[in-house]
Amino acid sequence: MLLSIRSLTKSFPGTRALDGVDFDLRAGEVHALLGENGAGKSTLIKCLTGAYARDGGTVTLDGQEIDPRSTGAAQELGIGTVYQEVNLLPNLTVAQNLLFGQEPRRFGFVDPRAMRVKAQALLAEYGLDLNVDRDLGTYSVAIQQIVAIARAVALSGKVLILDEPTASLDAREVEMLFTVVRGLRDRGLGIIFVSHFLSQVFDLCDRVTVLRNGRHIVTTEIAALDRVKLIEHMLGRSLQDEVLHGRPPARTTTPMLRFEGIGRPGVVEPFDLTIGRGEVVGLAGLLGSGRTESAELLFGLTPAQTGTARDDTGPLSLTSPRAAIAHGFGFAPEDRKTSGIVADLSIRENIILALQARRGWMRPIPRAEQNRIAEDYIRRLDIRTSGREKRIGELSGGNQQKAVLARWLAMNPRFLILDEPTRGIDVGAHAEILHLIHQLVDEGMSLLVISSELDELIAVSNRVIVLRDRRHIAELTGDTITGEAIMRAIAATEDAPA
Repeated sequence: MLLSIRSLTKSFPGTRALDGVDFDLRAGEVHALLGENGAGKSTLIKCLTGAYARDGGTVTLDGQEIDPRSTGAAQELGIGTVYQEVNLLPNLTVAQNLLFGQEPRRFGFVDPRAMRVKAQALLAEYGLDLNVDRDLGTYSVAIQQIVAIARAVALSGKVLILDEPTASLDAREVEMLFTVVRGLRDRGLGIIFVSHFLSQVFDLCDRVTVLRNGRHIVTTEIAALDRVKLIEHMLGRSLQDEVLHGRPPARTTTPMLRFEGIGRPGVVEPFDLTIGRGEVVGLAGLLGSGRTESAELLFGLTPAQTGTARDDTGPLSLTSPRAAIAHGFGFAPEDRKTSGIVADLSIRENIILALQARRGWMRPIPRAEQNRIAEDYIRRLDIRTSGREKRIGELSGGNQQKAVLARWLAMNPRFLILDEPTRGIDVGAHAEILHLIHQLVDEGMSLLVISSELDELIAVSNRVIVLRDRRHIAELTGDTITGEAIMRAIAATEDAPA
């Protein structure tokens, strides 16, 4: 066994983050480490990499007990980590990032030529032929991830930890990264893979370990599990199959909103879209296909330069988010940390933000009413918090997402746009949000849902619009909404039928 962890414990004031956890990693395997937010994954990784001192237990690497007290010490032992947010310096060149602290020298000075040659040779092992004199930040996130992996392997070379490495990548970039990871596995590295994307876990990993509430639940070959059973291990309870694999019931809806020729040069080509009452329309496409841009046009974040919008009462003006909100629209954005929450404000303040903006700042919502609204949605959406006055930035990602949804639900919109509503949240919150979508539709709300997870779109959508190259290219309904049909439409050539 390459790496063996036994009875690992770690406590913080009021919390036992790890409670006697066991974990094994073989050489030449990709091992998924899964669990809900708060399960103990991050704490285990930080104990393993020296960021935290463990309270108890043992860690052995290549048969020798180790106890790294810093990330540098862990790297010297052979343990490297690559995070979702690339922990390199984008304003330095690729070569400088790869060889930082290990620059080849001549006569005591850095040798730029030798650095260039060494960096190019290192990247060639990963099938990359880059201009290593360019700043790292000028390359895509996928390339930056591979450079970070190359550096981590060069510094460490035994154990590689990948913590949510694909969260910001599109499908092609994910496959490029997975090709690199499979190559490292074949070279004998042990790789720990942390991800919220279960489809990627099944595609890439050999074994899986599940943690729950700081305890080891199961370790097994990935081939021995199906998706539902894996999620039940993570949740500690059964999960209704229809949330993951079901189809929404067929709905006969009457048109509520009609968008005709909506577009903006250089952003999205003009498109038509009808939204029915109590209908979920999904938007599918690769990263950069125009999904978010389409939503921003409909909400007035990016004013459309062509087309019209109307409802039963007549034309609608959607020149700004304020105008869209006045017409009963809501929009929960993809990047909740920068565009959704105000991290330093309380949960209460975040929930009432849009409602207060609609009323105008000269008509403040009474504090008692704010408290009632916040408490109501904390209860209804099961937002896990010690109280409504807690800073929202201190909540887990899933609970932050629920608070953003609560903000818009408090306004009782007739049309709600959800851009990647489950990205980066644990599987329990994921299932709860899918249940919430079904509930909102049953209550008559109309939704536009953007998601990179095809299973999610299939589970909630009555119709799916497929985009490619900032164009709306296909519409799927009923039994034609399948993962294969969506991918075929995305991959279709210009001349082929979608």
